[in-house]
Amino acid sequence: MSKIITSISQRGLHFLFVLPLRFPWQILLLFLVVSGVSVQYISQHLGINNNTAELLSQDLPFQQVRLKLDKEFPFDAAAILVVVESAVPEQTARAADYINQRLQAQTDLFESSYMPDDNPFFRQQGFLYLSLDDLEQLSNKLIDAQPFIGYLSKHYHFAGLIEIITLALEGQEQELTMSLDPLLKAIDEAMVAVKAGQTHYVSWQSLLAEANFGRDQTRRLVIAKPHLNFNQLMPAQAAMAHLRGLSDEVAARYPGVKLSFTGEVPLEHEELETVMQGMVISSVVSLLLVLGALWLGYRSWRLLSVTFIVLIIGLILTTAFATVAVGHLNLISVAFATLYIGLGVDYATHFCLRYKECRRHDMPEDQALLSTLQTIGMPLFLCAFTTAIGFFAFIPTDFKGVSELGLIGGVGIFIGLIVSLTLLPALLKLLPLRRLRNNERPLFPAWAYALPFRYAGAIRIGAVLLAIGACFTLTQLTFDSNPINLRDQSTQSVIAFKKLLQSKIDSPFSTSALTDSLSHADQLAAEFAKLPSVHETITLSSLVAEQQEEKLEIIDNLNLIMPAQLDRFEQLLEPSDVRAALLKLADTLQTTAGQPSPVAASALLNQLHNDTRAFIEYADQQPNSLEIYARLQQSLFELMPHTMLQIRDGLSAKPFGIDDLPDYVRKQWVSPQGVYRVLVAPEQDLNNPEHLKTFVNDMLNTYPEVFGLPIGDVKSGEAVVEAFIEAFSSALLAIILLLLLQTRSLKTTLLIITPLLLAALLTAATNVLLKNPFNFANIIVLPLLLGVGVDSGIHIVYRLLHLHDEEDALLQSSSARGVFYSALTTLCSFSSLAFNSHAGTASMGLLLSIGISLMLICSLLVLPAMVHQKAKPPETGAS
Repeated sequence: MSKIITSISQRGLHFLFVLPLRFPWQILLLFLVVSGVSVQYISQHLGINNNTAELLSQDLPFQQVRLKLDKEFPFDAAAILVVVESAVPEQTARAADYINQRLQAQTDLFESSYMPDDNPFFRQQGFLYLSLDDLEQLSNKLIDAQPFIGYLSKHYHFAGLIEIITLALEGQEQELTMSLDPLLKAIDEAMVAVKAGQTHYVSWQSLLAEANFGRDQTRRLVIAKPHLNFNQLMPAQAAMAHLRGLSDEVAARYPGVKLSFTGEVPLEHEELETVMQGMVISSVVSLLLVLGALWLGYRSWRLLSVTFIVLIIGLILTTAFATVAVGHLNLISVAFATLYIGLGVDYATHFCLRYKECRRHDMPEDQALLSTLQTIGMPLFLCAFTTAIGFFAFIPTDFKGVSELGLIGGVGIFIGLIVSLTLLPALLKLLPLRRLRNNERPLFPAWAYALPFRYAGAIRIGAVLLAIGACFTLTQLTFDSNPINLRDQSTQSVIAFKKLLQSKIDSPFSTSALTDSLSHADQLAAEFAKLPSVHETITLSSLVAEQQEEKLEIIDNLNLIMPAQLDRFEQLLEPSDVRAALLKLADTLQTTAGQPSPVAASALLNQLHNDTRAFIEYADQQPNSLEIYARLQQSLFELMPHTMLQIRDGLSAKPFGIDDLPDYVRKQWVSPQGVYRVLVAPEQDLNNPEHLKTFVNDMLNTYPEVFGLPIGDVKSGEAVVEAFIEAFSSALLAIILLLLLQTRSLKTTLLIITPLLLAALLTAATNVLLKNPFNFANIIVLPLLLGVGVDSGIHIVYRLLHLHDEEDALLQSSSARGVFYSALTTLCSFSSLAFNSHAGTASMGLLLSIGISLMLICSLLVLPAMVHQKAKPPETGAS
């Protein structure tokens, strides 16, 4: 019965092999029509899904918490962190408020925008959030400054500022107890800066309160949620373009302010930009290298042309399948094109080299094509099945991005096989290769081809020792689950993100726990706060200031003694003669120079006197002297209203409870459905992977319903590792079973698998030594390495056991050359990726280069050494 089945299968294969020889024009026309229809269908139906949150199964526990968090508190989901920084707190605050208002008005680009620590409620109640000690310190400073503020409110002009200073220096203002050193130094710095043509604004918050208004306010965050279009290659293109334009506008409007954008959306956007820019160069270089490698192997423009045609048509048909079966490409499955080129060209390479070998032996055209199909067809079928298994093994995993890649890649392998066994011979039938003389010079010297057999024993021993060493090295194998490390480290979003990670209050790696009651939220906050990895926890209850009675008493006392004219600073600055005021200051400084002063240091007074005289002399010599004096006035007074009105708002604080919190504050901590949020900020710098894992484990061990970027990164990494272990285990087992069924020989199967396993061990060990850990990007190349390794072993073993070549001729055969040039083209296709500025892409290129090189060495060096002196090939069921 088995002989009958074998006979039927042989006749069936023979019929398929003869088809392209009998009907070449019909086959060519069929593929052209199908390709044309496919291109039209692809252009109308293929979409792009760039939502990275959907790359993993939504059923995973941490994904469920993420979905709930995004649903209950949507304004923080897929948001852009606009980081506003400057050396002057008031300038930072003004710029952040301007940006927030602009983004709120841009409703076509942004769903929402808010500042988490700055709104009317916090501006009014801000002093109540200070500690009692800090508020008392601030109160004492404001009391000391009260005469100065009171005088300025009545004489709100440049001359008034100089007047109060001269009165204090002359000892006529006894009530002014504040030290003049900071103010005089600020005036001196302003004159020096204006004289040097620099933009400089004096910080009155620093002068009056030493920046102690509750926190360091030189950095503010604006959280903006953009409208994203995941059907476009760049979902946030419009929003990011607007922000970049706004950055230039803010730089001109608020000198000294620096804007940077980070968070999930900018990181992914700039990652796409980096990858696309690098891919354009890499693709051109790769294509040239692949064509060069093929030319080196073929030495025929005709073979090179038909290979290119077959490759393009196969790629079109695979893309059409992806459109029909999945409907879109994600950030991982988009790599199918690169993988297809790397693998699909192998089948054409083996076919063309075998066909060329037959023609060199003076076979007639049709006989050469038929012989090629008959001798190369079966190993190509087996290679396609084993490679497809490596891809199909990813379909049932939780890593949806790779699951879709597995489906597309697996079917693409069979498409490449069909095209190579039908269209390619049809093209060669129509464009036959002329007869070749059997005098082609070998690529390497004769001793190189005999090396695996002459030193077979030493190679076997060396392979065993290397495998043992690799096993020890694998104990240090790691997986980098932080996607930040995969991106171009020079991009703005990465730099800003890593800088924020060093902050204990603005860290983007803060996490959120969800619960159904405020009491439970407070209980969880207390439990989290006990952890050494936690800096602080915030709930809705945390927003109710403590010790309000004592703090309000201090504020009431300030209201009694502080000037009631703080509203005056809402009005425009009164005009005055700046030059005359400076001359008066210079005269006063000259009079008091050399005399000890109770309100200022003598050295500072002398320096200020010299700089004042120099500034007046400089300004008077300029054609636009009035503008120079006006710039000095602006430098001193530009930010004064902001600070004075901030004090006024803080002095209007009132007692409040949890029910008095406004809705725009409450919605950040409790959803309309009654879900409460606990925000947990990390204590340590989570740029350190050990700190990151500790923080994530502490969070999840304390409470399961918690999510944040660190949890997403770490748990995604664990899910990916689990998915790949599951996929590769099942793929390797399936490949071994398929080889056993096909060859019906354990020995033959081991001959094919052993070099693959050795190369895999050495690849992983080399990766460890080069400190190139596995990550979300480079781990997807493993099915490619699996396919290349199995294919190479199949071709070498099949040639040795079925065509019965002499050992010395094995490495000079078309099979060995096919293995070599297939690996070379794949290496050329991906090696340029190692020089990409995108760290993930570079690590993928490096891993591919290492793996393919080792696969080639194991297939052409170790495998021949393993079969040396085996004169009688084992019987197999392969035909």
